[in-house]
Amino acid sequence: MGIRKKNNKNPPVFSHEFIIQNHADIVSCVAMVFLLGLMFEITSKIAVLFITVQYNVTITENEGSEETAVNYFHHGMKDVATVFFYMLVTIIMHAIIQEYVLDKINRKMHFSKTKHSKFNESGQLSAFYLFSCLWGGSILHSENILSNPVSLWEGYPHTLMAFQMKFYYICQLGYWLHAVPELYFQKVKKEDIPRQLLYISLYLVHIAGAYILNLNRLGLLLLVLHYFVELLFHSSRIIYFSNEERQAGFTVWAVLFVLARLLTLSLSVLTVGFGLAGGEHQGLSLSEGNFNVLFIRVAVLAAICITQAFMMWKFINFQLRRWREHAQTQVSKKKSSSVKGKSRKANGVNGSVSASAADSPRARKDKSS
Repeated sequence: MGIRKKNNKNPPVFSHEFIIQNHADIVSCVAMVFLLGLMFEITSKIAVLFITVQYNVTITENEGSEETAVNYFHHGMKDVATVFFYMLVTIIMHAIIQEYVLDKINRKMHFSKTKHSKFNESGQLSAFYLFSCLWGGSILHSENILSNPVSLWEGYPHTLMAFQMKFYYICQLGYWLHAVPELYFQKVKKEDIPRQLLYISLYLVHIAGAYILNLNRLGLLLLVLHYFVELLFHSSRIIYFSNEERQAGFTVWAVLFVLARLLTLSLSVLTVGFGLAGGEHQGLSLSEGNFNVLFIRVAVLAAICITQAFMMWKFINFQLRRWREHAQTQVSKKKSSSVKGKSRKANGVNGSVSASAADSPRARKDKSS
């Protein structure tokens, strides 16, 4: 009798399967290296670049008879290191939500492979959109942007930001950058990768553009508006997976999606096309952070308009596909009901013929004999 080989469930170290299974632990170790760097004087200056928000500016403001020091921030190349660190933090948070929330729900619901991947995607994005909406809404309220819409373009360039505003943009960039390696960690299908990369690129280009061009107030407002609509869609999809009869959320999402596109275009044209065009500070100055020139304004509006048109085109195709599928299901239901009706009639006719045959004189004679 030969020796029975034991099945080694653990994949080889540094293999693709090993990295995918343990990517959260690996990333946690990398992040811990930066945190440990704060403890030593030699490495603390480098570690601070990754962990803390850079480019601090202290300004004294007069509030009545007292002078208070207020900290503001502007952007620069050192922000790349900070974005990288919080990208690592986002990967860890992604793994925590997946393991302790979504995987447990998947085990209870017993989803198919297709629903399993879509549920994970909607679950992750719903958590992110909800957090971003609440955080962004609090910043809009504290900065009085909603109560004073003129502040979207008044006083441009908005080179100085509050801590919450700058940290919000860094976390947004870190989240959408983390989505690129997650395509590998989550084993996304090859045919779905181009679509995912397209949306990730659109988010990164628009968020980084608003951040670099000092259009942070307009970018924040449009992000919160867009995230709210996307939150409704993914929440409706999660509810639909739990009960396919609950589709009312998609109807509300469809209406708000169109309104959000119109509102996005209106705010963009109002701010960039009219507000900045009539602003006091005109001209291109990299040192002052002023990008208020005709070419950049047209490029910004063109990028926003093309993106909104692309989203509307995808939305219309999505709705048409849903209507076709609904129509096909209705036709199949009618066909099945008509076939059932015909079979019932045929059974009824056969039953009546057999009954009449049984009541015939010959049948009665056979019975008597």
